[in-house]
Amino acid sequence: MSDFWNYLTGNYQQILSLLGEHLYLSIVSVVIAIIIGVPLGILISNEKKLSKPIIGTTNVIQAVPSLALLGFLIPFVGIGSTPAIVMVVLYSLLPIVKNTYTGLTNIDGDILEAAKGIGLTKSQTMRKVQLPLAFPMIMAGIRISAVTAVGLMTIAAFVGAGGLGYLVFSGVQTVDNHMILAGAIPACILALLIDFVVGKLESSLSYTNKKKSATKSSKKAKKWIVGVASILLIAAGSLKVYSIANAEDKIVIGSKNFSESLILGNMLADLIENKTDIQVERKLNLGGTQVAFSAIKNGDIDLYVEYTGTGLVNILNQPPESNPDKVYDFVQQEFKQKYGIDLLNPLGFNNTYALAVRQDTVDEYNLKTISDLAKVSNQLVFGPTIEFPNRVDGLPGLAKTYHIEFKDVKAIDGGLRYTALKNHKSDVIDAFSTDGLLEAFQLKVLKDDKNFFPPYYAVPIIKQETLKEHPELKKAINTLSGKLNDEKMRELNYKVDSLKQSPEKVAKEFLEKEGLLTK
Repeated sequence: MSDFWNYLTGNYQQILSLLGEHLYLSIVSVVIAIIIGVPLGILISNEKKLSKPIIGTTNVIQAVPSLALLGFLIPFVGIGSTPAIVMVVLYSLLPIVKNTYTGLTNIDGDILEAAKGIGLTKSQTMRKVQLPLAFPMIMAGIRISAVTAVGLMTIAAFVGAGGLGYLVFSGVQTVDNHMILAGAIPACILALLIDFVVGKLESSLSYTNKKKSATKSSKKAKKWIVGVASILLIAAGSLKVYSIANAEDKIVIGSKNFSESLILGNMLADLIENKTDIQVERKLNLGGTQVAFSAIKNGDIDLYVEYTGTGLVNILNQPPESNPDKVYDFVQQEFKQKYGIDLLNPLGFNNTYALAVRQDTVDEYNLKTISDLAKVSNQLVFGPTIEFPNRVDGLPGLAKTYHIEFKDVKAIDGGLRYTALKNHKSDVIDAFSTDGLLEAFQLKVLKDDKNFFPPYYAVPIIKQETLKEHPELKKAINTLSGKLNDEKMRELNYKVDSLKQSPEKVAKEFLEKEGLLTK
């Protein structure tokens, strides 16, 4: 407990900043969902023939996994806060639309007849009778959406939108429970706080309260709601205008969502800031390859560090190739022609895939190579990352080359696969040759004796438009070329994954040690 408290006190500024981002994104999403959902509910209560298709559509959206929905949105709206807000708005619509519709259609018919009898028009009946009576049901839907929005918004970090999910994702990758709790606990408290505030608003606006109190509270609450909504919309508009106005004055650096990529992303940012006058924005800790590469294709980021083997197999859909020069040349040519992206000089290390096991498994089965593993694989449980069983250069190709057939495959992402292996929930995992957690968990890496895995040399990739506009970037970034080997990169990853140092700190210290930053 004291260690967790020390983590909080040492990182409170970052936590508060991410909390502010999380709150902003959640409120904006819920306000937009209310603006869309309540009118939709009113519409289908009047036009019954539209109720089934509209409610059915919101039901279908609710059934789509959130990460799948984000992945679908990225090619259309890019990365950052926009896809996160769109995703949460879509998920928030069902309870608001359905509760509004249910509340309005379940009002006693005699009440509506009485309203008609005293001469109220349809719009007057809606404003003065139906909406007040349906208000508790509508607010119940809004409360559900508000609480759900806070939880869903943790996924915003997956697309570079920030929020408390950044700590959760980073903690999972580095097996840091303090970091996970530092993101999860404030998110839970925020959800409860928003539920409390919305409940208070419901109580103060409810027509069942005493008339005087209700009238005064209603006026104050309405003014408060309008004021907050206006401020949020103005702020969002101002940020958008500001980002557009400054788009030409800065470049955006991205990274994938694991320690090594975060370290390298910070290195690039530090080098550019130190050696040029270009303003740098860091959109780090994005999702996996598809998220990061979609971001650079769509112009949401200007550069990030990719791996030659990943470019060959996963992006260009080519069969694995063992010659590193051929892989680099082919990827360079195809990226330039198809995507307008340049490869700069390799950084020097090869972060290829590897299979790792515990020492007791090595002793029990006398394992040294993947061929040795293949002979006993039907007795072992494989616990890879989620994408490994679906990659051509992953389990399908590995099984074909080595004739491997595991007893069971239980995919689990990030640093959690190391925890599962340590706790004997699995026997074999996929790893990267520069993983710092290999040393931390004292694992044995099996030799790829048939040279199945292609080379994965780290290489900065950058949009040609960006390089044309800022040619000085090439020289600045290439100062890092050849400065990192497998051992150095593994040591840097170890500092982040095991010693719990920040990627920013580790990156800057390395650059200073290598004399790459001018004072």
